[in-house]
Amino acid sequence: MSSKETRAPAVLDVVALLSDLPEHRLARGNVGTIVAELDDESVLVEFSDDGGQTYAISPCQRSELLALHYIPEAA
Repeated sequence: MSSKETRAPAVLDVVALLSDLPEHRLARGNVGTIVAELDDESVLVEFSDDGGQTYAISPCQRSELLALHYIPEAA
């Protein structure tokens, strides 16, 4: 993979929503963890509070997620 390519979010990645999902009471910027792949284009994301209590589980399109990184990576 070249430095310009990015991989699609995968299981156990921490992700942020890029758009609101009002039907699940989720807003752009909510952070969750991918817990399952549903198909090539969608995943199941679990959203939890700071105490680890799950407040939503929602199917999401990979294209509507931003993978978050906690270790510096080359841009």
